[in-house]
Amino acid sequence: MLSLYERAKQAQWNATTDVDWSIDVPFGCPLPDDSSFAMASFASSPLARRGRPMWDTFRWELQSWMVSQFLHGEQGALVVAARLVEVVPDLDSKYYAASQAADEARHVEAFSRYLNEKVPEPYPITQPLRELLEDLLSDSRWDITALGMQIIVEALAMAAFRLAHSTFHDDLICDITRLVARDEARHVTFGVMSLSGIYREMTTAELADREDMVLEAAVLMRRRFLLEDVWERIEVDRAEGVEFAAHDDLMVKYRQAVFSKVISALNNIGLLTPRVRGGLEKLELIGFADRALRPGYRR
Repeated sequence: MLSLYERAKQAQWNATTDVDWSIDVPFGCPLPDDSSFAMASFASSPLARRGRPMWDTFRWELQSWMVSQFLHGEQGALVVAARLVEVVPDLDSKYYAASQAADEARHVEAFSRYLNEKVPEPYPITQPLRELLEDLLSDSRWDITALGMQIIVEALAMAAFRLAHSTFHDDLICDITRLVARDEARHVTFGVMSLSGIYREMTTAELADREDMVLEAAVLMRRRFLLEDVWERIEVDRAEGVEFAAHDDLMVKYRQAVFSKVISALNNIGLLTPRVRGGLEKLELIGFADRALRPGYRR
C-alpha cells in the first residue's frame, strides 16, 4: 500500500499545464469512415435511413455523452475517496485514499474544462449512474462503497479511457483520457488491495448482499450504455434506439470490452462467484476476455 502511495505521489500531473488546451476540437465536423465492422453497424441502425452524415452526428454526440458521464462519475468518485479516508481501517490506506481524492479533483477539473470550453451542449448525469452513486453514497458499509466505486465504476472508466483512441475524435480528449487512465489503474489496484480476502471471512448472507450489489450495479451500468439520452437528443425514437443498442453486435462487444476490467477485478478480490458470473452472462457482459478466468467453473 505504501508503494502504491509513493507511485501516486510521483505520478501527479497538472490539468492546467500538462494538457495543451489550445488543441482545436472541431465538434460536429465530418468524420472519416469507421472500421468496416462499425459501418456495418451503422447500416443496420435506425440512423441509416437519415443518411451517412447522421452517423457522424451520432459519433460526436456519443463522445459528448461519454465525457459528460466521465465528469459525473469523477465527481462521485471524489466524494467516495474523501469518505474512504475516514473509514478505511489502516493508516497506509488513508494515505492512499487521500492521494486518490486529489486525483479525482484533478479529473473533475480536466473534464469540466473540456466540456465547458470545447463541447456545445454537455449531458446531465444519466439516471442509471445517478441511482448507482446515490446507493453507494448512502450505504454505511465501507466495503460496499469501495466495491461499487473502486471495482465497478473506476474499472469501467479505466477501460473506456484506454479505448479512447478508437472511440473519440480529437487529440485533446485522447490526451486527457490517457493521463486519467494512469491514475485510474492505481485506483482499481487500491480497491483490489483493500478488498482482497475480506469476502472469505463473510457469512453466506453477507456475501449474498455483496453479490446483489454487484449484479444490481451491472444492470444499471448496462442500461446506461443503451444510450437513451443520446437517442432522444438526436431525435431517434427512444425505444428503437435502445433496442438497437441492446442487440447490435458492435454495441454488445463494446460493453463486453469495458466490463472486462470489472470482471478481472471481481476475480482478483474473490467475488466472481458462480452466481455473479451467471448474472453477468445473462446480461451479455462477459466476452472473450473472461475465457482465462474460467478454469473450474461449471454452469
